Amino acid sequence: MVHYCRVVRVELDGNRIHSEADFHRQAAALLNFGPYYGANLDALWDRLSKDVQRPVRLVWNAARASRAAMGSRAFKRIEDVLRAAAAEDVAYGWTDRFTYQLA
Repeated sequence: MVHYCRVVRVELDGNRIHSEADFHRQAAALLNFGPYYGANLDALWDRLSKDVQRPVRLVWNAARASRAAMGSRAFKRIEDVLRAAAAEDVAYGWTDRFTYQLA
């Protein structure tokens, strides 16, 4: 018997993300990171790699607007963490995975 889980889709509003702090606030609220989330890239990695219930797809709507507002460097640092978390699930061979999309 094969069991399929429905993918939870979480959508960030990139028009409201003007800084790394804005990203962390929105992601923490949508992914239920709780009151002790450190709101930094290390904490993001910890939550995405260990705590986020899978399968989940993070969709960053208006990602170009966020990149323009926060700057390419800050945006890339966040995207690098998202990419690494997604790649780790693939490397582990998990069928229920964290995935992300820049929209």
